[in-house]
Amino acid sequence: MPTISYRRIRERGFTLLELLVVMVIIGLLAGFVAPRYFSQVGKSQVKAAKAQVDALDKAIEQFRLDVGRLPTTEEGLAALNSAPANETNWAGPYLKKEVPKDPWGHPYVYLAPGTHSNDFDLVSYGKDGQPGGSGENADIGNW
Repeated sequence: MPTISYRRIRERGFTLLELLVVMVIIGLLAGFVAPRYFSQVGKSQVKAAKAQVDALDKAIEQFRLDVGRLPTTEEGLAALNSAPANETNWAGPYLKKEVPKDPWGHPYVYLAPGTHSNDFDLVSYGKDGQPGGSGENADIGNW
């Protein structure tokens, strides 16, 4: 039966101090990396909202070409997927799927006529879901 010295067993493990040093280093690295990562996520959401507004804008313009008018505010963006009542020239659906919510989970706001020198306004109110704001909370519209 081989003998194992206690000294050799102690040398195999890590001390509490070594584990704490490693944890502090990992914490410091996470502290530097996390803010940069999350700011990139915010920028990606803003870009996605701009792309969705552009795609919805094009679908609304296609609706206008086919029907000869814009959807009313009451019909809203739902008119892109299902024909409004008594509309014979509707050639949709103009979107492959249901009208998406913005990247923050809020519905897009559609107004016809628009208030920003457009025939219609299509806007996401940003991360906070409220009009106005700056940064990720800024409004993203078709104007």
